[in-house]
Amino acid sequence: MNTIQNGCTWPGNDELMLRYHDEEWGVPVHDDQKIFEFLVLDAFQAGLSWKTILHKRENFRKAFAGFDVNKVSKFKEEKVEELMQDAGIIRNRLKIKATITNAQKFLDVQKEFGSFDNYIWQFVGYKSLMNHWEVSNQIPANTTESDAMSKDLQSRGFKFVGSTICYAFMQAAGMVNDHVVGCSWHCKCLEV
Repeated sequence: MNTIQNGCTWPGNDELMLRYHDEEWGVPVHDDQKIFEFLVLDAFQAGLSWKTILHKRENFRKAFAGFDVNKVSKFKEEKVEELMQDAGIIRNRLKIKATITNAQKFLDVQKEFGSFDNYIWQFVGYKSLMNHWEVSNQIPANTTESDAMSKDLQSRGFKFVGSTICYAFMQAAGMVNDHVVGCSWHCKCLEV
C-alpha cells in the first residue's frame, strides 16, 4: 500500500483510510444496500472529516441495522432517542432523522425505478466518469452532475443531499473516479 507515493495524498498514513482508498473509493457500486450505506455515511460526514466517519463505520453499521433500508425506514422516535445516546456514532438528531426519512424515500425510488441503482446511475449516464487530475487539490467539491443529483434527490424529499455531499457519494460509489493519474488505482478501480 504505497498510496501516497503513487499520487493520492488524502488518506495520509491512516491504515483504515489507506485500506478504504485501495479497496473501495472509486470502485463502481451497484448493490442497493451498499449504495444506501454510502448515502448514510456521506450525510453524516457533512461538516466533518471522512476519517471521523470511517473510524465509526462499524458503529454506524450496528446502529443502523446493517444499513438495511427496510428496517431503518421503520425506525420510530424511541430509536432516535436511543441513537442519540450512542457515543459510537455522530449524535446529531437532524442527521439521524434524515437517515430515517432518506430510507423511506429510498424505498419509494426503488419502487419507481426497480432499484435505487437504476435511478442514481442515470446522473452519470450509467457509467463511471473518469477524471484525470494531476494532484488531489484539483478535485472539485461538486460538479454539474452532483448539482443535478442533489436537486432531484431534494425534490423527492431526501435530506442532507447537497451537491458537495452528492459528489462525495459519487466518489465513494465509483460513479466518478477521482484517483489522481499517478495513483496505481487510477485505472485499476474500474476493473474491480
